[in-house]
Amino acid sequence: MTVQIKTVDITPKRNTFGHIARRLGGDKPASRYQEATLDIQATANFHYKPLWEPQFWVYDTRKTAVVMEDWYKPLDPRQYYYATYNIARANMNQAVERNFTFVEERGLLNKISETARAALARGLLPLRHLHWGGNMNMAEICQRGYGTAITAPAIFSAGDQLGMAQIISRIGLVLDQQTGDSLDAAKQTWLTDPAWQETRKLIEDSFVERDWFQLFVAQTLGVNGVLLGFAYQNAEPAWVDAALPVALLTEFLCDWRAEEARWSDHVIKTVAAESEANKTLISQWANLWIGRATAAAKSLSIALLNDNGAAAEAAGAAVLKKATSLGLAV
Repeated sequence: MTVQIKTVDITPKRNTFGHIARRLGGDKPASRYQEATLDIQATANFHYKPLWEPQFWVYDTRKTAVVMEDWYKPLDPRQYYYATYNIARANMNQAVERNFTFVEERGLLNKISETARAALARGLLPLRHLHWGGNMNMAEICQRGYGTAITAPAIFSAGDQLGMAQIISRIGLVLDQQTGDSLDAAKQTWLTDPAWQETRKLIEDSFVERDWFQLFVAQTLGVNGVLLGFAYQNAEPAWVDAALPVALLTEFLCDWRAEEARWSDHVIKTVAAESEANKTLISQWANLWIGRATAAAKSLSIALLNDNGAAAEAAGAAVLKKATSLGLAV
C-alpha cells in the first residue's frame, strides 16, 4: 500500500473584504491593520438620534468644527489594532514590572531623603489625577470622534492614561509601605495646593469641551506635550536623591509620550493640511491650550524647582516648536 501526499494550490476568490478593496482601488491583499480600521464605523441606518444630543446622529462629522473629506486619512503610523496594541503594551509592562521589582527589592525609595520624599509627594503623586483626566478626555474623543482611524487609537490612549495613573499610584504605595496614606495626601494636594490649581482648572475645563478635535489638541499638545513633558523630563532635579529610582519607575511614561506622539502629531498634521480653514482653527486651539498648559506648568516649576518658571517655559517652547513643524501657525 502506498500513500501519495499531494499539495493543492487554492486560489482565493478575493484577497480582502469588498469595502477594503473599494478603498484600496482593487482586490489587493490588505494588512490586518487596514482590515481592522478602514470603514469599520457605521455610516447609515441609524434608528434614532440620541435623546441627549438630538441635533446630531450617533456618528456625526458635525461634532467638530474642522472638516475632512475623508476621516480615514489620518491613519495610525504605528498601525495599532487590538492585537498589536496589546502585544506592544504587554512588552512595555514587563519592563515596568522588572523596574518595580528592582527598586522594591533594594529598597531604593526607602533610602531617599525627607526632602526628596516631600518633593515626590507634592510634585509627582498628584499626577495620577492628571492621568485620570487624560483617560476621561481620550474616552470622550472615542465617543464623539468620527472614523475608526481616530476613535480606535483614542480608546487605546485612554487605557494608557489609566495605566499610567496606576503606575503613579504604585510609586505612592512603595513610598508609604502600602498603606495608601500618600495617595490620600496626593488627592488633597491636587485639590488644595496652589501650585496645582491651574493644572486642575485646565483639565476640568477640558472635560466640558464639546468639540472633540479641539479636545484632541488640548490633550495631546497641552496636557501630554507641555504638562507631562515638564513632569517627566524637566522636573527631574526636584526629586533630589530619588531621581534614579523615579526615572526607572516612570520609564514607561517617558517612552509612551514619544510613541503616542507619533500618532497624535500625524493626526494633527494631516487634518491641518486638509484646508486653510482647518489650519487656522487648529492653530488657534494650539495657541490657547499650549499657552494654558505652559502657565499651569509654570506654577509647578516655581513651587518644585524655584526656577522662576524656566523649566515650564522650556517645555512650552518645545511644544510650540513641534506645533510649527506640524504646519500650525503658532
